[in-house]
Amino acid sequence: MEVLVERVAGLDIGKKIVVVCVRMPGPGGRRVSETRTFRTMTRSLGLMADWLVECGVELAAMESTSTYWKPVLYCLEERMTTWLLNAAHIKAVPGRKSDVRDAEWIAQLLEHGLVAPSFVPEAPVRRLRNLTRYRLQLQSDRTRDAGRLEKLLEDASIKISAVASNITGTSSRAMLSALVDGQRDPVVMADLARTKLRRKIPDLVEALTGHFDDHHALIVGQLLARIAATEQALADLDLHLEVAMAPWAHEIDLLTTIPGVGRLVAWTVIAETGGDMSRFPSPGHLASWAGVAPAMHESAGRRQPVGTRHGNRFLTSMLVEAAQSASHTKDTYLASQFAHLTSRRGHNRAAVAVAHSILVSAYWMLVRDQTYVDLGPGWLTDHAAEQARTRRLVNQLEALGHTVVLDPVA
Repeated sequence: MEVLVERVAGLDIGKKIVVVCVRMPGPGGRRVSETRTFRTMTRSLGLMADWLVECGVELAAMESTSTYWKPVLYCLEERMTTWLLNAAHIKAVPGRKSDVRDAEWIAQLLEHGLVAPSFVPEAPVRRLRNLTRYRLQLQSDRTRDAGRLEKLLEDASIKISAVASNITGTSSRAMLSALVDGQRDPVVMADLARTKLRRKIPDLVEALTGHFDDHHALIVGQLLARIAATEQALADLDLHLEVAMAPWAHEIDLLTTIPGVGRLVAWTVIAETGGDMSRFPSPGHLASWAGVAPAMHESAGRRQPVGTRHGNRFLTSMLVEAAQSASHTKDTYLASQFAHLTSRRGHNRAAVAVAHSILVSAYWMLVRDQTYVDLGPGWLTDHAAEQARTRRLVNQLEALGHTVVLDPVA
């Protein structure tokens, strides 16, 4: 095969060591390899970069192994062209696997142009990613702690979640704090309810009558403290994100015009994609990368459903959340699409399909620099009826022996 890049380096990365194979021209027109092993400490990585520069390496590539690739890529990206490769695209021959062989295999694929780089954003966007991803993790921690709290209260026969819609709301916390402090009179605790929940005081009295003892008080107190600390961390992080996202304020304002998309979803889209859609050849490519596009498996002329592709789970989760929010909006295309698909394909598939529509809309909005234009709730039905009528007329003409070629008027 033709060699497209003369001097390349393939890196096989582990937690403690990185094996580097350099492929370059040798005597007699042959290709020669030189392999060295370095530690993954910062100084050792600096020595590795110096050696690659001395060898005249034009292109270096590594497999995306956990998070171990990050220090190596960050060390090399300022000194040479560095690619991160999808592990599924560079599987070596079975039975011949070792760190050295893996590094050689990556270098050989690279010199022949048989691999393509994965998307790695610039440093400012990577910093945003760390912030938004950490926020999602904090939100997940809060949700898990609230679930643990509800399960523990069920163990104590405290049925407050059957009366109050939010077990971590102001009124619920006041009553739970009273329980932790030793109050056991349900009438006194029910009187701590506020606003609309005071209408349910009789039900609260029944719900707060249970078998709450000291060990319940210990755990509930710790869970309430954890939830409060997490909420404070989320508030502090939101303030920092507001400042960090200032350079993308215009793009965020555009994205929040999509039904169901709030500032957190817009922040995640910007942090995961960088807000620059020129990196993605098409909206389909972006949807596939994000993981909201259907995968394809075809064999012997038959296609089998295989669900969605693996992609960016952080972006996918926020898009699905936005799709579920959009399903509750009034007189919008996305709500109509969600309802139409739910009846045929189920709630989960409908949510992913609407998430796909949101991401495609975001792609074109950022490319064209325009706000969201809603097609309306009736567009899907009207469009489907128009397509059905077109197919019916074409079938009638073909039944009469005509060949039909459709040329839509612009």
